Parts: sequence; C-alpha cells; structure tokens
Amino acid sequence: MNVKNVIDVMNVKNVMVFLTFVIFFSCVNNEDDVKSLVTRRTEVDEGVNIEAYMSNTGKMKARLRAPLMLRYQDSSAKVVFPKSLHVDFFNDSTDIQSKMDANYGEYFEVKAKVFLKDSVRVFNNTGDTLFCQELWWDQNTQLFTTDKPVRIHRPDMIMNGVGLSAPQDFKFFEMYKINNSTLRVRE
Repeated sequence: MNVKNVIDVMNVKNVMVFLTFVIFFSCVNNEDDVKSLVTRRTEVDEGVNIEAYMSNTGKMKARLRAPLMLRYQDSSAKVVFPKSLHVDFFNDSTDIQSKMDANYGEYFEVKAKVFLKDSVRVFNNTGDTLFCQELWWDQNTQLFTTDKPVRIHRPDMIMNGVGLSAPQDFKFFEMYKINNSTLRVRE
C-alpha cells in the first residue's frame, strides 16, 4: 500500500467518524414528543342533545336524554355523560314506570352496567323517590344497587340508610343499615 492509499483510507475513516458524530448528536428529540408518537390515542365520538332508545325483543324499555355524550373507543368501550342525563323506564305497555336523573354517568358497554353519580334521583309513578350520590344500574338484571348512603322519600315515610338494591321500576327496595328514619302517622 502506498502513502496516497493510506491517506485516502484515513480520510474516509475520519469522514465516517465525523458523520457518525454529526448524526448521533444532531438528533435532538424531546422525550414527550417521542412518547406522543408511540402512545395510542383514544378515539372519542361526541354527541350533543342526545335522545336514545333501548329496546328488548322489539319492546321499548328506556329512553335516555343527555345534553352531551362522549363515546370512548378503546379497550374499555365506555360512554360518558359528563353534563347530566335523564332516563325514562317503560313497562311492557310503554307507560313510564320510573325515571332517573343524575349529573354524571358512565355506561360500560362490555359489562352492560351504568355508573351514576352526583345528585342521583330515581322515582316511580307512586311517589317513591330515591336520593343518593352514587348508584349502579345493571342492564342485564335491571337492578339499581349502591353501597353508599341513600335516602328514600315515600308518601308515608322518610328512610335513611347505607346500601340499597331495587328493581328499575322501584316498586320495592331492600335497604341496608337503616338509620335516622321517620314514619308519618295520620291522626
């Protein structure tokens, strides 16, 4: 090998080392920018002034109204009602048998369950009203349940307790840990 070839090989090596350093140190990325490229974004469908109907075997069972609905299409597949919701439950004759209001709700599609919170109120057509801060409704069993404090107003009494189970028509209920209740007696 002559001197000229050695110089050419050294120049090529120097150029390669220089380019390697330039490429390596010129890559300046913010860690958050890199994470945002890798992170999967959840798709959200938004609906305004929603009116939806639920039916079973061709019969209308419920009507839901909400000013805002957000449907998240990720592994949990849930629908959120962040600004309140109102539901009318119907009997087989499509007469309203009970109503439900809440300031916030989440429907978990896979579990077929609804979580309600913040000023939850359920009432039936006989004047019975349930008040609580958190309540679950199971679409399959059509039961309301909670393990939180509840208050029930009936024409003849006011009941307070912790925990409750009741069918969606709210014709009867089972309350746990009853406390500080009032029975109205007519004279």
